[in-house]
Amino acid sequence: EIHIPGIHVHRIVKGSKYEKRIEKVTVRNDDESHADLPPAMQKRIKIIRRAAREFKDGMYANLGIGMPMLASNYIEPGTTVHLQSENGILGLGPFPLQSQVDPDLINAGKETVTVLPGGSFFSSDTSFAMIRSSRLDLTILGGMEVSQTGDLANWIIPGKMVKGMGGAMDLVSAANTKVVVTMDHNDKSGHPKILEKCSLPLTGVGCVNRIITDKCVFDVVPGKGLLLRELAKGVTVEDVRSSTGCNFEVAADVAETY
Repeated sequence: EIHIPGIHVHRIVKGSKYEKRIEKVTVRNDDESHADLPPAMQKRIKIIRRAAREFKDGMYANLGIGMPMLASNYIEPGTTVHLQSENGILGLGPFPLQSQVDPDLINAGKETVTVLPGGSFFSSDTSFAMIRSSRLDLTILGGMEVSQTGDLANWIIPGKMVKGMGGAMDLVSAANTKVVVTMDHNDKSGHPKILEKCSLPLTGVGCVNRIITDKCVFDVVPGKGLLLRELAKGVTVEDVRSSTGCNFEVAADVAETY
């Protein structure tokens, strides 16, 4: 039995069959082994695991679609992170199992999600008020290009169709939110994605705090440029220099950490 206020509804039409279509059915498989994944995905898992170390207990965070969202699968046990989605969810859980898929529960990337006990739903204007007022401690996004001064390009490749820039421009412009970019160090042709200056349309200027790739971790030092903080296992400083499109400094304590 459903009560519908008559002031809003004058007629109800009951159809024989309705289907709620889901644009991106995204599920997890608890039995999946990383050893069974193709090399490209194993490389991404390495980036994702390192990105998950950015989470601190009690944080409020927003994760972009793709690699960033997968980082939530590797939050340390005992660490509570409140995940927010631009379309109006606070308290995102992991991707659902196939049996848990609900067409009414999707994130801003239209992927199916779950919501943890105590999670809440709200309007898009409230969501962006949270973002713009720096209520989020951390945002992790993907990137197409990042400059040595922390400019980010991640929303469009000219000439290719795109539905819109999403919430990235708002997320990276929040003054007190740490911005971490996760991406492959080089594109499929081997060209650097970390450059002196971005060639693609910008999402934000001087907004990136940290870059995590399959080769290393850079911090963006305001007024100075990039500082090499960490190396992936088996990667040397010279490997990073040869595959990066700009100059950078090297931290005295740089070491292989992931």
